[in-house]
Amino acid sequence: MRRWPEPLRVALLLAPALTVVGVFFVGGVAQAVLQSLGHQPLLGESTWSLDAYRAVLTDPAFVASLLLTMRVALISTGVATVLGVGLALLVRRVGGRARMTALFHGTLAIPHLVGALSIGLLLAPSGLLSRVGQALGLVDDAQSFPVLTQDAFGWGIIAEYVWKETPFIAVVALAALSRGVGELEGVARTLGAGAGQRLRSVTIPLLAPPVAAASVLVFAFTMASYEVPRLLGRPFPAMLPVEAFQRFRDTDLGVRPEAMAIATVLAVLSIVVVLAYLRLVAGLTRRQV
Repeated sequence: MRRWPEPLRVALLLAPALTVVGVFFVGGVAQAVLQSLGHQPLLGESTWSLDAYRAVLTDPAFVASLLLTMRVALISTGVATVLGVGLALLVRRVGGRARMTALFHGTLAIPHLVGALSIGLLLAPSGLLSRVGQALGLVDDAQSFPVLTQDAFGWGIIAEYVWKETPFIAVVALAALSRGVGELEGVARTLGAGAGQRLRSVTIPLLAPPVAAASVLVFAFTMASYEVPRLLGRPFPAMLPVEAFQRFRDTDLGVRPEAMAIATVLAVLSIVVVLAYLRLVAGLTRRQV
């Protein structure tokens, strides 16, 4: 029996998944870009222009949302990365790898929506921490507790992302630490390298590529997630996904191109982050070669 060529077999196996991605993701992105440029068949309008982008980029609400989004994404990703790597190194040092890995995986299975509700119940002015603080005499009443949800800085959103994404970074770091890192550290030890030097010269460089890839995913997700900032953030300024959805739901359909323009800007920012990561990895690879 004649066998099909290997590329054709791979293409046939991937065809169902590629069809779903092509129809729903690529088609959705294309539709968003077209509407942001003025193509609105529901209104019978197809006047191509960049008016939506001009309106969005000069809107103070968009600028405030962009600053909030970048602040939350950068702080969440940075803190989650540091804590995740630190936890991975601690687990490897003190043991209990199997139990901690199971705990990390258990946290990963919790939806962000549930995490946002939990953080709200914990940090809200009437939440658990405020009541404990009142019981201990740290605050006069629940309303005196610092505002950590629906706040201007985004502390509640950051707390949820850090809690949820730290185990993800830790799992990636633990997987990277199991691939011959101990042997290389042993070689460095025999050559006279101290603990700090081994960490800087062996462990961290080997952890950097996989952890950086995971951090890029976390950064892109925290920029584009909707449910967490919707539950824990303010209506204004709102993070870009919430701002885009608010404009999308506006009864004035003429505002919809602005919503699509914001969504397109989000997609472009994510692509820029990925390209910057790929360029950084390529540069590090050339240096190692």
